[in-house]
Amino acid sequence: MKNFNIYFLFLIFFIFSSFNSFDNSIVWGSIGHKVVGEIAERKLNSNVKLIVNDLLDGESLASASTWADEIKSDPLYKKYSPWHYVNMPLDKEYSDIQKNPKGDIVTTLKECIRVLKNPESSKESKSFYLKFLIHLVGDIHQPLHTGMFEDRGGNDIKLSFLGKPTNFHIVWDIHIIEYLNMDYLQISDELMLMNEVDFSLSPDEWVYETHQDVKILYPEIKNVINIEKDYINRKIPFIKHKLFKAGSTLAGVLNDIFS
Repeated sequence: MKNFNIYFLFLIFFIFSSFNSFDNSIVWGSIGHKVVGEIAERKLNSNVKLIVNDLLDGESLASASTWADEIKSDPLYKKYSPWHYVNMPLDKEYSDIQKNPKGDIVTTLKECIRVLKNPESSKESKSFYLKFLIHLVGDIHQPLHTGMFEDRGGNDIKLSFLGKPTNFHIVWDIHIIEYLNMDYLQISDELMLMNEVDFSLSPDEWVYETHQDVKILYPEIKNVINIEKDYINRKIPFIKHKLFKAGSTLAGVLNDIFS
């Protein structure tokens, strides 16, 4: 009986540790979105910040930025999965492709802006679309969210990151940012020292620019089996620029909507 109790306690400890490890991976995966939200909040006009704060019931943009991913596990929200991306051939642009009848990231961003600008939209509706806007502005600045249909935006491109098995999409969603070994506030503090960047208020321009990025990234990893430090270090300045631009763009859109 004593041995059984020891075994049982060990099993509970192992399961608990596993859950903690899983939770940490989720936290790391959210860092990019939180950086975008934090930078945007720091750039909001004071009156706009009050409006956004009311719609989010006091939640920060950084905290709200991960909501659209967190609801993916709920079957009630499964229909919104196509909203996070648009798959395109490398030799086509968004204007050339047949649109997904279930929606995509570009059509959803436009709908978010439309609802938030409409004075007749309810607070509940505005809150819902505001949370999606915060998240999707981050997504559309991550190149693999405009990746190819054949490999599901890089998810089916299997490789290793410093020797650990992963896929190309996750490299850009998580691993390069994780490699910085900084939390979202530290990254945001650093990025706020960057020079201001030009940005537009048009989802069509966002998807066009990001798709030009992805056209460069795909050929670079052709026949690559393992992502090494050289690749990571070359891409860190680029990904920091994209995070800062996404945050600046989000702030610009919100200031435009609510001013």
